[in-house]
Amino acid sequence: MPTSAQGVVIDSEQDSYRRVECVSLLPSMNFDIDSGKLLYALGVVFAAAAFVYFVRDVVFGLSITVKAALLFAAFVAFFVAGVTVQRDVLDVVAFALSGLSYVVFVGYVALRYDPGETGIFLLLALSAALFVALGYALRERGLGLPVRTAAGVVVALVLVSTVLVGVDAVGGGVTYELQTNQSVTVDTPPAHPEARYVETRERIGTMTVTNEFVFTRAMSLPRLQGCLAGVEDVPRRDVWVSYQGSDYNRDDTIAGGVTRQFSVEADIPVDVNQTESTTYTIERGSDCTVDRSSPTLVVNVGEEDLRWD
Repeated sequence: MPTSAQGVVIDSEQDSYRRVECVSLLPSMNFDIDSGKLLYALGVVFAAAAFVYFVRDVVFGLSITVKAALLFAAFVAFFVAGVTVQRDVLDVVAFALSGLSYVVFVGYVALRYDPGETGIFLLLALSAALFVALGYALRERGLGLPVRTAAGVVVALVLVSTVLVGVDAVGGGVTYELQTNQSVTVDTPPAHPEARYVETRERIGTMTVTNEFVFTRAMSLPRLQGCLAGVEDVPRRDVWVSYQGSDYNRDDTIAGGVTRQFSVEADIPVDVNQTESTTYTIERGSDCTVDRSSPTLVVNVGEEDLRWD
C-alpha cells in the first residue's frame, strides 16, 4: 500500500474507484443545446409578446375590425410559409407563429365582440376542426405550395392589409360630446347627526358617443372633473363627476355607425345644516379660481387638471 511524503497511507484502489464513479456520472448530464433552436424559440416567445401587445389597443390606433383582420391575415401568411419552406425546423417555427396569431385572433374576437357563450363554443369548435383538418392535410396528403404561389398569396394578404389600414386611417373615428344641463338644484339634505356634510347625487348632463365609420372601434369615455365656484359656505369645493353605472359592467366597444348615450352625474357636497335648496349654474371649463356672481358647478372634460390657484 503506497504512502505519501508525510507517511500517510493512501488507499489507491478505493481512490481509483471514487474517480471512476464520479466520471461515470458525467455523461448523464447532457448540456448539449442547439443554439439555432434556442434562437428560434426566443423568436417565437417575442412574437407572442408582440401579438398580445398589438391587441391591447395602445398602439397604432386601429379599429377592432382591422386588428382582427390583420391577425387572421398573419395566421394565413405564416401557415403558407410553413407549408412552403423546406428547411429543417424553420417550417415548425412558421407553424408556431401561425398558431400563435390564430390563438390571439380567437381570444381578441371573443373578448371584443362578445359573441356570447354559444358563439364562443362554436368559435372554439370550428377552430379545433380547422386545425385537425390542416394537420391531416399536412401529414396524410402532403400539403404543399409552390414558392411562386405562396409568394402570390403573401403579397395579396399584404395588399389587402394595407388597404384595410389605409381605409381605417382616413375613416371617421369615435367622437365624444358632453351636453350639460343649464343648472342643477340641490335640495336640503336629510338629518344626519354624525356627519358634517353629505353628498347629493344629481344628473347634470349626457355624454354622446358616436362612431362615424363602419368598423367597430374601442370606446374610452373621457375623464370628468368638477368643482364648485361662487359659493363660500360649502364644506368642500371639489365635486366627483362620473358616468352612471359601473365601469366594469360597461361595454368598451362601439359598432360602426352607432350612437350611444351615457348619463353624467355629480356628487355635490351639501352641509347638513343647510336649510334652503341651492341652484348651481353648470359651466364647462377648468378654472376653479375665478369668482362667480352665483353658485356655479364647473365641469371639466379631458385629461387637463382643474386649476385651483
